[in-house]
Amino acid sequence: MFEKLKQHWKVNGLNLALIITTFALGGSLCGYTGRKLLALTNIDKGVLWVILYILLITLLWPLAVLLVSIPLGQFSFFKKYIRRVLGRFGGGKTVDSWQLTDDSYRSKIINIAIFASGAGSNAQQIIDHFASSTTVKIALIVCNKHGAGVLNIAAGYNIPSLLIEKERFFKGDNYLPELQNHHIDFIVLAGFLWKIPEPLIKAFPKKIINIHPALLPKYGGKGMFGHFVHEAVINNAEKESGITVHYVDELYDHGEIIFQGKCAITENDTAATLSQKIHALEHRHYPCVIENLLQKQNRS
Repeated sequence: MFEKLKQHWKVNGLNLALIITTFALGGSLCGYTGRKLLALTNIDKGVLWVILYILLITLLWPLAVLLVSIPLGQFSFFKKYIRRVLGRFGGGKTVDSWQLTDDSYRSKIINIAIFASGAGSNAQQIIDHFASSTTVKIALIVCNKHGAGVLNIAAGYNIPSLLIEKERFFKGDNYLPELQNHHIDFIVLAGFLWKIPEPLIKAFPKKIINIHPALLPKYGGKGMFGHFVHEAVINNAEKESGITVHYVDELYDHGEIIFQGKCAITENDTAATLSQKIHALEHRHYPCVIENLLQKQNRS
């Protein structure tokens, strides 16, 4: 049963435990509050009391679980979960593949493929961000490195993974058949170190984005990744650095800029400490930028 819930809600074991705990604590808080409120009315326990109690807990339950979900880190999940429940009561239509959003438009589920080469910390943040979404699904993890940490993350979330090799990626079919088989609509690069081949870019126009650990157009291009880019920024005595989310085109770090986030550089900063600041910016902003971009594309 728990495995089915993990797959249905697209969460890992820890988040599932926190979700179940939120349901339990929220229900208890809801029942306790309902009884306390009725005690103030001096209504005897009978048919009227039961009817009022049911009405009260029905109204209080969404507020109770949302309140409990905040310290347990599940607010995003329950906000969307309650929206789906209210949507069923409001129109009686299924929301398994279609959902009424805040802006009152309906959109098909968007399948995302995350391309990554390393530990996968950005991929982890993106997966967690969309874990309870009914409009966005992380459908595939694509990796070019055996033993990369991102593959373990994919396995932990029961997300299919694809290990690619250079010859086929650059000179073969670019793995387009596999992407089509998984119905991929959008590609997110999260620490993926290979250049994207032109046929793949043409197959996904304005549908491939990347995050660069510096402020473009400076400090971009071939070889500008990881500690190399941070060392270049520090060596040039820059006063600030940051992240750049951009569309991917045929050149390294060249596509149209979507978003930039900045951080200050102090005289005591090193490439290592700057790297920590950049990672914090990536984790904070990248999932939200992806969500906002997909919403804008749906409206257009």
